[in-house]
Amino acid sequence: MKVTVSPCQRVHGHLVVPGDKSISHRGLLFGALAHGRTEVRGLSGGEDVHSTARCLRDLGIVITERAADCVWVDGQGLRGFKAPTAPLDCGNSGTTTRLFMGFLSGQSFDTVLTGDASLSQRPMNRVAQPLTAMGARFTLTEGKHAPVTIHGQGRLRAADINLEVASAQVKSAVLLAGLYAEGTTRLGGRIDSRDHTERLLPHFGAQLDRTATQISVKGGELHGASVVVPGDPSSAAFWLAAAAAAPKGHMEVTQVLLNPTRTGFFRVLERMGASLTEHIIEAELEPVGTVSLRAQGLAGTSITAAEVPALIDEIPLVAVLGALAEGETVVHGAEELRVKETDRIESVAKNLRLMGGTIETFADGFRIVGPQKLRGAALDSMGDHRVAMAFAVAALSAHGETTIEHAEAASVSYPAFWETLAGLGHG
Repeated sequence: MKVTVSPCQRVHGHLVVPGDKSISHRGLLFGALAHGRTEVRGLSGGEDVHSTARCLRDLGIVITERAADCVWVDGQGLRGFKAPTAPLDCGNSGTTTRLFMGFLSGQSFDTVLTGDASLSQRPMNRVAQPLTAMGARFTLTEGKHAPVTIHGQGRLRAADINLEVASAQVKSAVLLAGLYAEGTTRLGGRIDSRDHTERLLPHFGAQLDRTATQISVKGGELHGASVVVPGDPSSAAFWLAAAAAAPKGHMEVTQVLLNPTRTGFFRVLERMGASLTEHIIEAELEPVGTVSLRAQGLAGTSITAAEVPALIDEIPLVAVLGALAEGETVVHGAEELRVKETDRIESVAKNLRLMGGTIETFADGFRIVGPQKLRGAALDSMGDHRVAMAFAVAALSAHGETTIEHAEAASVSYPAFWETLAGLGHG
């Protein structure tokens, strides 16, 4: 699929974005692990979340669609899953693959996890390593990739795990495995990634405690619960960035997740000169509310490794805004982008250069000096949803039309992105 995006002078709107992908995955999965029924409302319609639902159904879990974004999950408890009759297809979803490695290692049967070509290039050994310390057994392709064979052990052992990489997926896999272990599993080290698992598991009855330096979970059963999924801040980021880059741009997004582990990009927008306000309306499980932005001109900024976990998905947007901003924008500590759906650092650099921009890349980031005059060009998302949508934002500020190949990649997280862009008040 190819789309054409025309430049604009003004971006404004009032939007509700799709349900958060990270919380949607966890709502389905934790509901499946629990005893009894879980209702998940506001569920993301993205392909990654469909992959999680499909794999759970293949494990014998009944998921009933009640409305377009509402499902019932009839959980069977930690050990109520049925052995699948074929490999579980995780599609393009790293979250599905890595979280399933956690709880499937505690089952009494073997499972194979597979996925598309992109998923098969992403590192899974970073998950297998800490789980192996808990007694789990895996066979990985070439020692580090999917397809992954999980040799179910029936019961795992509690352990003290020191995480070397700030990854919510690795952290969550260990916490889920901890439910299958006797005693208390403790995590230390780089636990400073998004914290939805730590917030949601106690809602389902898990015995979990956390401090700034340690998370601990005791083995034990879960019970069904109700989950309302707020809007995805990573989806809101594209519209906020588009407004920030446009003369007199204005954007308001309501019912959006305002968890501080996910709003690092909002802080970057403020540093770059945008006027941004957040209003939290509720904060029972997660802080949820409204974010509003008015453009006031853009200035370059620097992003350090400590900031990266809270805006890892939005760094392609930082590159786009950096090209349009006055001065230097530098990002370090983002080597994780090298092992996403694509090598996002190189994908961003290639497309930016095709638009006439200049960028210096590092192993862990990039440097851009602006403002640069971007021109419309023929671009390729390379099958990466974040790249496709980030360069739609770049196209709005370019001279001339831009075409984006493989634009369907946006459906991984935001199926209605192109429709929303076409209907947005810009022009």
